[in-house]
Amino acid sequence: MNLRKAERHQARIRMGLQGPSGSGKTMGALLIAFGLTGDWSKVAVIDTENNSADLYAHLGNYYVLNLNAPFSPERYIEAIGICEASDIEVIIVDSISHEWEGSGGILETHSNMTGNSFTNWGKLTPRHNQFINVLLSSKCHIISTIRSKQDYVLAEKNGKMVPEKIGLKGVQREGMDYELTLVLEIDIKQNASATKDRTGLFMNKPEFRISSDIGEKILSWCKNGINATAVQKLIKKSKDVKTLREIFNSYPEFQVLLNEDFQTKKKQLIETNNAIKNIVKNEES
Repeated sequence: MNLRKAERHQARIRMGLQGPSGSGKTMGALLIAFGLTGDWSKVAVIDTENNSADLYAHLGNYYVLNLNAPFSPERYIEAIGICEASDIEVIIVDSISHEWEGSGGILETHSNMTGNSFTNWGKLTPRHNQFINVLLSSKCHIISTIRSKQDYVLAEKNGKMVPEKIGLKGVQREGMDYELTLVLEIDIKQNASATKDRTGLFMNKPEFRISSDIGEKILSWCKNGINATAVQKLIKKSKDVKTLREIFNSYPEFQVLLNEDFQTKKKQLIETNNAIKNIVKNEES
C-alpha cells in the first residue's frame, strides 16, 4: 500500500455516447474524435452497424474496420489491437452493445451454454471484464457508442399529439457507465446531455449539440496534468526496484503504455544491484 497526495494526471478519454437508433451517435462520435485530434487520418471506427460508418465519409479520410458477427469480446479486443498498431489516436467502437447483446455476444453465448447458469457466468464474466480492461487501458482515446432500448411517448407537435421515440436503458452490462470517464446521452432530436461526467465540463449544463468543439474541450481537459513523458523521467531516475514499483503502482493509466520502460529499468536495477553484491563479496573474501 502506498499513501500519496492526490495528483492530476494527463489522460486519454474513455467516453460513451448513448442513445436510440437515429439519434446521431456515429456522427457525434466522429465529430468529437476530430476535435480530439484535428486529423481525420488518426481516427478509426470499429463498425458493427452494417457499414454505417461509411455514410459519413464526406467528413474526412478516417479509417473503418468492419466487425461482423460473432461479436465476442475476443474479436473486439483483436479489432482494438489492430487500430492501436496502426498509429491511430482515437478509436470509435460503434457499438459496444453488440458485445453484450449481439449475435455471438455474452448473453447469446450464455443462453447457448449447457449446465449450471451460475457456473457459466463464472466463465463468461472474465471474458467480458477483459474486454472492458482493454477499453480502459488503451493508449488511444476511446469513444464507445451504446444503443438505448427504445420506447415511444406522446408529444405535442403543431397542436397534435404524435408518438416520439425516446431512449431508455443502455444495452450493455449493468454498471458499464461507472467504468467510463464521460457518458453523453443523445435524444432523437440530437440534443446531448451528460449522465456521467468526471471531467466536470458538461454535468448540470444545458443540452447541447455535438460538434468538434466538444472534442477540443475534452482534449484540453485530458492535457491538464502529468503525462507519459513525465512518468518516463521518473522511471529513469529510480534508484531501486522498490521506488520503481511505487511509480508503477501510482500511475495505472500508464502501465500498459510504459511497460517496456518499467521492465527495462527493473532489469537494469537488478543487474546493478547484483554487480554491487558481487563486488562486496569479492572484497570480503
